[in-house]
Amino acid sequence: MLRLKRPRMDLRSLITLLAVASIVITLANSLYATWRVQREVLIGNTLEANRVYATKLASTAEMFFQLAQSQLAYSAKLLEGGLDDDALTLGEVERLDKQTNSFNSVVVVDAGGWVKAVSPESLMLKGMHLTSNSTQEALKARKPLIGKPAMSAANNLVVFVSSPVWSKTGRYLGFVGGTIYLKKKSILNELLGEQFYRDGSSLFVVDDENRVLYHQNSKLIGQKTASIIPERLKQKSSNGYQQVGEVNGEPMLAGFATVPTPGWTVVALKPTKTTLAPLSHLLMKVLQHSVPFALLTLLCAWILARLIALPLWQLARKASRMDAPGVSGEISGIRAWYYEALQIKRTMLAGIGLLQDKIGQLKFEVQTDPLTSLLNRRGLSAVLEYFLATRQPFAVLALDIDHFKRVNDTWGHNVGDEVIKSVAQQLSTSSRQTDVVCRNGGEEFLMILPGAQRDIAVTIAERVRQKVAQQELETVGNITLSVGVAFWDAKGEPMERAFKQADDALYQAKNAGRNRVVTCPPAAAEKNRISHSG
Repeated sequence: MLRLKRPRMDLRSLITLLAVASIVITLANSLYATWRVQREVLIGNTLEANRVYATKLASTAEMFFQLAQSQLAYSAKLLEGGLDDDALTLGEVERLDKQTNSFNSVVVVDAGGWVKAVSPESLMLKGMHLTSNSTQEALKARKPLIGKPAMSAANNLVVFVSSPVWSKTGRYLGFVGGTIYLKKKSILNELLGEQFYRDGSSLFVVDDENRVLYHQNSKLIGQKTASIIPERLKQKSSNGYQQVGEVNGEPMLAGFATVPTPGWTVVALKPTKTTLAPLSHLLMKVLQHSVPFALLTLLCAWILARLIALPLWQLARKASRMDAPGVSGEISGIRAWYYEALQIKRTMLAGIGLLQDKIGQLKFEVQTDPLTSLLNRRGLSAVLEYFLATRQPFAVLALDIDHFKRVNDTWGHNVGDEVIKSVAQQLSTSSRQTDVVCRNGGEEFLMILPGAQRDIAVTIAERVRQKVAQQELETVGNITLSVGVAFWDAKGEPMERAFKQADDALYQAKNAGRNRVVTCPPAAAEKNRISHSG
């Protein structure tokens, strides 16, 4: 008996493995999706917060410069009577210096570049001729101006704000201007320095040449730095944000805004690492809340896997011993609580019933012919009942020994029996292992060829005919067979009709001269049946 090797995995293990894999993959996917979403949210919120903060500071700086220019314009209006009145010019610069607190120093310069008044007086610039780029630019432009940051004689990085002075008749008299220190304490530093830098965030201001004008690290003020915000982005919008590759060795999230009047850029930075620091804690929280439910789901999946696999496992065990007595009752006792298991159970019970019935029937009915050891008619009937139950198509060969009556009359029945035994032996040796050979009575035989196509059946019939014709018997010499071939296709046609067609074909072989094979086509068989019945 062929024994198949038992697989290492059973259905229960497969279902459990599938459930575990599904839950683990789902949990991992959920964690990854949560990580991705939260990461994008944290980065997006930080970028927007930096943009808003930079915009706020840029707006504050812009308002400061507009106010400073307004203050200088008012003073310029008061000085339109002329710059030769020392008391007037001195009083005005002292008022601007002490009253507004917008400038670190204030100066009045005539059209030739000579200082008419200065505050504080400790600078001792009165009567001096100014040649700095900012003063020369103000004299040349003759309009309100914010100069480019430059180093002063005292090594201070300053920005110079000026407003032209015109006489009542429209003659240019000079300008009044104020300086704002960028390295030392000033009101602008105080406006920009309100941020707390406890989380690694930083803020700096650069001009259009990327010179640092403000930074919490005062050593960097006045130095040029690499451009963090691309110029195309600045031109596209006055404010925005961008993820920066690396600043000081680590990725940053930058928000920026432009101060329109001086053309400066305020940049707020926060390290990406600091922004994403809460993400790990958040994922741990999600994991802590997800794991208990995942374990509960795994337990439920394991229990369900056992419940689903149990009926099939029990049926599989019974299937390996279907020939054991009482197995039908054991299978009937298996609780098949879902459709597939129930159908398998019913099929197994039906198969066991059919198998047991056939075994009992074959033991009782299948007998052999004592002369030829071939099946007799009872045995053939049992086989045909099995073919009918299983709808197994077959070819049928009706065989008859030619002139057998003459053998009996000439040499006696003993010689006739030897002829019959010899023919039976040739039929057995010429047939396939699955073929059924039967003695139908007297000198007539039947061969049932399961599943044989027309060409195969004819080939076997010819082979049998030739072997019998070629064998020379001791007393009789050579004998011959006539063979009729017909087919049963198991498609609803009565089985008896196939045997009738085989008899008709055999009859045609006899009439055609014997020792030949005649195959009965369906149409010819039907026609022949009608003619015989007539």
